[in-house]
Amino acid sequence: MTDIVVPDSQVTPELQYRIEQFLYYESRLLDDRQFRLWYDMLDDNLRYTMPIRQNRLRREQHLEYDGAAEAQFFDETKKSIDMRIRRLETGFAWAEDPPSRTRHLVTNVTIFHVCKENIQLSAYFHVYRSRLERQIEHFVGQRIDCLKITGDSYSLLAREIRLDQSTLMTNSLSFFF
Repeated sequence: MTDIVVPDSQVTPELQYRIEQFLYYESRLLDDRQFRLWYDMLDDNLRYTMPIRQNRLRREQHLEYDGAAEAQFFDETKKSIDMRIRRLETGFAWAEDPPSRTRHLVTNVTIFHVCKENIQLSAYFHVYRSRLERQIEHFVGQRIDCLKITGDSYSLLAREIRLDQSTLMTNSLSFFF
């Protein structure tokens, strides 16, 4: 996905509100472990990625995130997410037994492109995860999303998750961003 340049002039307060409500509802479903309802919000052609971030000198900033052909923490489709959810539903996913408690906080939603077919946006996130007695983790960064317009609603067509941290201090990435 491309970097954000300027907000689109077609963004109305009503559109901004609808997109924010979509993102808040998505966060609620993930926090409530309603993974099947969240799955229904995903487009059949979904691309869900989290490139690895590297510490780079200022002159190499354009290489900070690994490209599509390089290593990724996530490079998923709707089908692979379905497999992850089915595994969680079995009760045998050791990294999620007992399950994680998460809070997805979404802010700074900026819509930067609107056309007939889709809406491209950026949002900052803070995912708080707690598990067991003392396992507490914070993930902070930016999501760059493409929402497909389907009638009066939206489906998530693409998400690139850009973490602020370059080293992940976690036992697993068994949850969704």
